[in-house]
Amino acid sequence: MERTEFTVKGMTCGNCVNSVTEALKGVDGVKLAKVTLEDEKAQVTYDPQHTSLEQLKEAVKAAGYEVA
Repeated sequence: MERTEFTVKGMTCGNCVNSVTEALKGVDGVKLAKVTLEDEKAQVTYDPQHTSLEQLKEAVKAAGYEVA
């Protein structure tokens, strides 16, 4: 398992946090996803044999948010 953290821009409320969290959890290989509105961060624990950091970021973008 690997752990990564990146900034998510465009979240304005709890529903945004839920949307990003669900998008990340929907990626194959993601074990844990924690998203916080206050510091605009996503912390993800994932299996690098099933997904990549780029795929995680693409899932966030597909949900309508920016990754910094």
